[in-house]
Amino acid sequence: MHRRDSFYQVPKKSYAPNGPLTRVTSNNGDYLMKLTLGTPPVDVYGLVDTGSDLVWAQCTPCQGCYKQKSPMFEPLRSKTYTPVPCNSEECNSLFGHSCSPKKLCAYSYAYADSSVTKGVLARETITFSFNNEESVVVGDIIFGCGHSNSGTFNENDMGIIGLGGGPLSLVSQIGSLYGSRRFSQCLVPFHADPQTSGTISFGDASDVSGEGVATTPLVSEEGQSPYLVTLEGISVGDTFVPFNSSEMLAKGNIMIDSGTPATYLPQEFYDRLVEELKVQNSLLPIDDDPDLGTQLCYRSETNLEGPTLTAHFEGADVQLMPIQTFIPPKDGVFCFAMASTADREYIFGNFAQSNILIGFDLDKKLVSFKPTDCANQ
Repeated sequence: MHRRDSFYQVPKKSYAPNGPLTRVTSNNGDYLMKLTLGTPPVDVYGLVDTGSDLVWAQCTPCQGCYKQKSPMFEPLRSKTYTPVPCNSEECNSLFGHSCSPKKLCAYSYAYADSSVTKGVLARETITFSFNNEESVVVGDIIFGCGHSNSGTFNENDMGIIGLGGGPLSLVSQIGSLYGSRRFSQCLVPFHADPQTSGTISFGDASDVSGEGVATTPLVSEEGQSPYLVTLEGISVGDTFVPFNSSEMLAKGNIMIDSGTPATYLPQEFYDRLVEELKVQNSLLPIDDDPDLGTQLCYRSETNLEGPTLTAHFEGADVQLMPIQTFIPPKDGVFCFAMASTADREYIFGNFAQSNILIGFDLDKKLVSFKPTDCANQ
């Protein structure tokens, strides 16, 4: 039990009637959202990841951690930090848990890119703040205090905010307070002005409605990550390129993953898409730059003027402008932000998700899309 000093009062829970919201900023191909942990409150900027569940932050003492610019979370300084025992329901709901010598819930959680976090599960008070509005205390959440973390992180990353469908994800935990497991995200394009930011909202505040909304079924199993939807094909201008040219289209053939920058497609589909892009683009592709590998790139000082792509999800056509489909790896060069993959996990990545208000309703099993200038949300 931690000593509770009388001069610092533990905050009372103050629920936002419609659900909390927070800012999300672009960071080297990923997105960071602010989550405030503990008492007194400490700002943690974690990678937004709809493809995983665990919410975790780098914590002291950190024996094997990557370098981070901001100070790490110090659990011993927080009046509201409570470790989770290893015989608890919360501990048992996490794959890869074990009992520490002190009977605490130790965990090891790995990601597709081989990044790993190891630490202990704990309960902590979280607070959301948005612009200059009053902060919203959202009560206890279970999070991972990561004491050994490694992988593809940069010094701005202070952890990962899992927004998947499992019981320990942030959306599931906040959903139990607000009565509905739903959230929305609006990501600014990754090469937008660094001063701009998008939003992530929970509960009723995450409603995606009005003109221009398109909705597709969520195919994921109950309580599971990732978020799977059905992509029937992509149009280049007016030319439809089907997802598969021969076999039956599988439901839930692609995941919407905010933690992966590029969109990954089957080789055959990707090849047909690139051929159609070449036909409809008046510029000549770059073929003499070894830095660019095999990706489709063009020399241009500004982003391409076309063609517009349309992602055809089941029941929902989503327009993708060049700012969402071509990115500048270096000055004067724009490359197609989609790639082929040999494994069968296909991904609709965060480049393509930018400037779209995307709502995930886990209870109704729907994903909604609405074209939006996310910097002016």
